[in-house]
Parts: sequence; structure tokens; C-alpha cells
Amino acid sequence: MENLRVMNDGDIPFDVLSRLPTKTLVEMRSVSKGWHELISDRSFVQAQFQKTGLTLSGFIFQEKYQKCLDDIKTFSYMPVNADSKVQKMVLGFLPEDVVILASCNGLVCCRSCFPTQRPTIIYVCNPLFEKWVSFEVAQLDRFSNIALAFDPILDPVNTSTNFRIVRIQQLENEQEELHYTFKIYSSKTGTWKESNEVCYSKGNLLKNKGIYAKGILHWLTDTDQILAFDTEKELSLLISSPIPVLEFFINVPGTCIGESMGLLHFIMICEDGIIVWYLEDYFETKWMLKHSKRLQVIEEENPRMFFKLQKSMQQKLVAGMDPLMDPLAFKDEVLLMRVYSTIYFYHTETGKVMEVCNVASLGPNPYVDPSAIPYSLSLVPLNVSLSHFDSNSNITPSEN
Repeated sequence: MENLRVMNDGDIPFDVLSRLPTKTLVEMRSVSKGWHELISDRSFVQAQFQKTGLTLSGFIFQEKYQKCLDDIKTFSYMPVNADSKVQKMVLGFLPEDVVILASCNGLVCCRSCFPTQRPTIIYVCNPLFEKWVSFEVAQLDRFSNIALAFDPILDPVNTSTNFRIVRIQQLENEQEELHYTFKIYSSKTGTWKESNEVCYSKGNLLKNKGIYAKGILHWLTDTDQILAFDTEKELSLLISSPIPVLEFFINVPGTCIGESMGLLHFIMICEDGIIVWYLEDYFETKWMLKHSKRLQVIEEENPRMFFKLQKSMQQKLVAGMDPLMDPLAFKDEVLLMRVYSTIYFYHTETGKVMEVCNVASLGPNPYVDPSAIPYSLSLVPLNVSLSHFDSNSNITPSEN
């Protein structure tokens, strides 16, 4: 058993173990010291990620107050495992209460709750191992938009865990033109930099902010466009949605974006049904239809869950009324959606629906622009480049 620590990718036990899912490997770490050291080794973590990838574990759901500027300190975790129940949680291993901002390949990005008497801190953590790094950020408020980019394929974790954080802001120039700017934090340098890239757009960023796919972050806007930003090349692009959702429908359809198989997906729920596209080509804006299912069929297959679903969706909504069906988040072929006052998982590969919980169990404010973020268990260690900072220590690089 102890010889496991010196194994490499050419050894049979190494090869076999590195093909196992993360949850199984976490349980096996306690078998012996040798197994623990092997499974914790960076080379093994990299091999396991390349061979198995990450599978969706669940969704993090956090409410927001409608009028109060204070943050809600707790969140709900919704496991995709049918045998698990929704859990009310906090990241208790962190030194303060936080708001969840983003998740990417097993790492979670969050910030200090407001109000706070101390400088605002951003945390990047691996909840599985309760490891984290942190740094102060100047002039951050409740409405600041922060995204996380972390990709062990493009930037292997053999020697260190490197990530980027992108802060996107909408500003107005002297000609009253609305545009977005980008500030980038790199864990390699421990510093922020202002990107020279500017993206002119009148659109406001909507839910599912900062969806990462193959080196590119994506933000859904309210103008039938998706804002894309390449974190390596620092170039932006406005991508037209596969269908102009502001036209042709009785009510404005519910939409969200997500990632599956490394590709950006666009999800729409309208009176016609649930429709899913994926982006095949960025520069030609070529969308491919992946899945479509009529509401009537969904209702017929799930009579105990839904009643007059399609008929209700065809009725004109009163202004200001919450949509009857709302896609909240999408990851790895699983759509988290709200239908009336119930949360469901919808599996696009099978067309199956699974009831998760009633929204009332999530708290008093589940309808007010909640954060719904996919999360995957990951073995990735968080002792990032030690020349800049140590794990589980509070570092304070300045933001220029």
C-alpha cells in the first residue's frame, strides 16, 4: 500500500484508480496513508481530471432581498443524486459569511457578505477539502459582477492551481455610449490588471453570469445577445442568441445559458416547450438544435406534477408577474428550473423530470433574482503558486 505514493501514470493501479469518479476516490483516501498520498498527488489529480472529467454534483441556490441591500448569509445545496435532499448550508470553514459568486471545475468563488465593517474579501475555495485562498478587493459592492475561470486542461494542476477572476463593469463614455470593461486577477501573479478590451453593448447582464467554456466566459444579456470574453487573449465578442426571444412569443420566454461537454448551451422555455441549442461556431454564430420537447408531452408524461401547463403558458402574463416557468441554471444536460412554486431537475438526455423541492422551503425570497450555480466535486488542491501566497491565508494584492 505504501508504494502507491511513488506510482505514476504508467502503473496499472495508478491507471485504474485515476479512472474512478471523484466521490469514490474521496472515500478511498481513508483506506491507508499510501492511498491518501496517491489520490492527493497533483499528477494523479491531473490524470483523473483528464480521464474522467468532472460530473455535476448539484446546484447552489442563494436568495437575495428585494429591497434591502444586506446579503442573505445562507444558501441551499440541491444534489442531483435522487437519494439526497436539499440542504441549507453555509461555508463554515471560511472566516466569515459569504455570497456565492461563481463555480468553475470544482472551485467556488465567493465574497464577504454586506454590510461589512472590514475590507471586502474574495475567496476561492474547494469546499470538498475546505481549502481556500483569499484577497481584498477595492470598491466592490452588492451589484459587482465577478466571474471565475479555472481549467485544468488548458492550465494543468501538476505544479500549481492557477485561476483567473474577471470583474466586468458597464460604464458610459463622454459620448454616452454604454460599454463593458474587464479587470482580470491572476493567481499566478497575485495582481489585478485592467484589460485594454472594451465591448460596446447596451445590454444588461442577466442570470447565470460568467458561464465558462473552453477558455471563454459568457454572460447572458437582455438584448438577445451573449457577451463572450476570452480570458487568455483578452478579446470580447457579442453573440446573437439562436432565436430573438423578444419577438414572436405571447410572453417573453425564460432563458438561461450553461455549459455541457465543453460547449456553450442556450436554453429557452416558452409556450412551445423546452428548447436547447449549443454553439458550434463562435465567429459564424452557428447554433445547433440539441433538444426540444413540447409542454403538452411533458405534462402527459408527468400528470402528477403538472396540470394545464401549456394552456397556462399561452395566457398573457400581467406586467411584473413572475414567469410560470423559469430556467435557473444548466450544466451537463441537467436543467434546474422553477415551474409555478416548485423546483425541478429536467434531464435533456432522457426528457425526465425530477421534483426537487417547493420554493417556500428555500426561504422567503426565492423569486427575486436568485443565484443558481452548478457545482462539481473536484480533487483539485488549492495550494496555488506559493511564491505569491499560501493556502488558507488572507492575502491582499492591490486592485489597480
